Amino acid sequence: MEILISLIPAIPLLGFLFLSLAGGRVPRKLAGFVGAGTVGISMILTFIVAFVFIGSLHHIKVWNVVLWEWIGAADMHANIAFSLDSLSLIFMFVITFVGFLIHVYSLEFMAKDEGFTRFFAYMNLFVGSMLILVMSDNLLLMYLGWEGVGLCSYLLIGFWYKDPANGRAARKAFIVTRVGDTAMIFGIFILFLNFHTLNTQELMYDASMNWVMGAPIATLTAALLLGGALGKSAQLPLQTWLPDAMAGPSPVSALIHAATMVTAGVYLIARTNVLFMLAPAVRSAVAVIGALTLLLAGFSALTQHDLKRILAYSTISQIGYMFLALGVGAWSAAVFHFMVHAFFKALLFLGAGIIILVLNQEHNIFRMGGLRKKMPAVFITFLAGSASLSALPLVTAGFYSKDQILWYAFSSDYGSVLLWVAGIVGALLTALYSFRMIFITFYGEAKTEPSFKPGKLMLVPVSILAILSVIGGFVELPDSLGNVHLFSDLLSNTLPPVVLANKGIPEYFFQILSAVIVLAGIYLAYIVYLKKPEASESFRKSGLHAFFEEGWGFDALYDTLFVRPVVWLSEIDKKDFTDIFNKGLAGIALLFNTLLVKTQNGKLRWYLMSLAIGITLILTYMLTR
Repeated sequence: MEILISLIPAIPLLGFLFLSLAGGRVPRKLAGFVGAGTVGISMILTFIVAFVFIGSLHHIKVWNVVLWEWIGAADMHANIAFSLDSLSLIFMFVITFVGFLIHVYSLEFMAKDEGFTRFFAYMNLFVGSMLILVMSDNLLLMYLGWEGVGLCSYLLIGFWYKDPANGRAARKAFIVTRVGDTAMIFGIFILFLNFHTLNTQELMYDASMNWVMGAPIATLTAALLLGGALGKSAQLPLQTWLPDAMAGPSPVSALIHAATMVTAGVYLIARTNVLFMLAPAVRSAVAVIGALTLLLAGFSALTQHDLKRILAYSTISQIGYMFLALGVGAWSAAVFHFMVHAFFKALLFLGAGIIILVLNQEHNIFRMGGLRKKMPAVFITFLAGSASLSALPLVTAGFYSKDQILWYAFSSDYGSVLLWVAGIVGALLTALYSFRMIFITFYGEAKTEPSFKPGKLMLVPVSILAILSVIGGFVELPDSLGNVHLFSDLLSNTLPPVVLANKGIPEYFFQILSAVIVLAGIYLAYIVYLKKPEASESFRKSGLHAFFEEGWGFDALYDTLFVRPVVWLSEIDKKDFTDIFNKGLAGIALLFNTLLVKTQNGKLRWYLMSLAIGITLILTYMLTR
């Protein structure tokens, strides 16, 4: 079994090595087979390992696999080693399963792209890096995977690098996430300096034994790790990179910016939950940041006209729900929503990719319309994803995962009415912008005609994801609707249970209320965007709409506070002493180069004369010594 666990991240990495070394010299079919096939093999191995692991949970809670010592210097030791438990297993399942479906979809989506082989090489590297991140048994190896997915994000956002805008978006993502990554590495330094180990399990145990709740060192460390999570998961105030990241191909958006990478922050907080329980102020900050983020992103999604940017802001908002759950101590609820979100958001991005592709790269939803009859399969699957995103009551997976978070936001010992209100307002916004997207894109008059019909390689993955977006929530049902806890029972061996406070209001009351709110949002979208579209015109022309559309002005604020001052200082620094010295050295080198070039004029007489002068000088020197 240790060999199988080791092969899960290794096989996609071998696929990356093969494709990157082969370059464009291999046939496209072989490149596609290697790219999708390696992830498919990793998925099968994950299923096998999961089957055996779950069957042995009654006597084995964690499987540790040590391959070799990576770093050994004084008291610093870090291994290339993997740790398999319930939490990492769920993330491995999502990464490999959803990743495989996206790779299959990409075979058709990227079929005519000149960078076909390069695309699959990057995607394989991403899957391998993400698996290392969630499987590592120490924080240093986790950080290696963390930076690996950051590199892949840069490469894939700027995949179509000939457009300068794509390069800018890639650089923006790389720089903004580096802010959080820097904070994270300082947090890891503090943990190592205090406990002289990098092993995650040992660190959590040592922290719980040696740090008291609320200790300044615990608070500082948790805050620094939170900084890393905010950057990767695009939460306030580091959320600005994700909407621009839609410059990459749609499969990239589905894999990296919906299903896996942006949820790395959720995994980090869940994995180090002991530290956040020791730092109540930081844990509360996680909940508040999540609540604010889901509201701000929800309002922004409501004003976008680019189909992928709507989904980008939706991703930021839904991860806000996960952070809200983490902050109120509902650890398994956050991971449950992560899994369900991976299903419906990957589906929506892949569906958006089909729409954009068949409409000749049209992104504006107001130039679409009428696609319900022209693309029925895409419509049905996209509707399933939007319904799950909206948490349509009883019949979608999104209802059960989001309802659980809303309930715990109120009933948890760390919850509050304000956090619940933020969550329920976010649910209304989600239903409103989701069905705004449905009604404008698929109903009404057709403004752009589809150029072709998508093939099976794109339709089969979205169909599978559509089914999971509906039935995927039935592994965890509330007490009032079946009392099924398969998901939370699986995680109970790894994550602590939520602590409920007796607040005297039954859960079914909140379920009914959230169902009414969601249905009201869908009905409001029907009235405003389908039945009476002129009703939204005044809002579309308002300054508030423009403010929301620009992401609440965060880009302009950061441009004023950081970008312009750095550029100004760089301009001043152009003529400093260091530059003068370096330019002087370069000038001297160029001068000698020019003189040497002049000696090579191609004239034989000049060469003979130079030779004679050289010999004369040498003989003169030797005779006069």
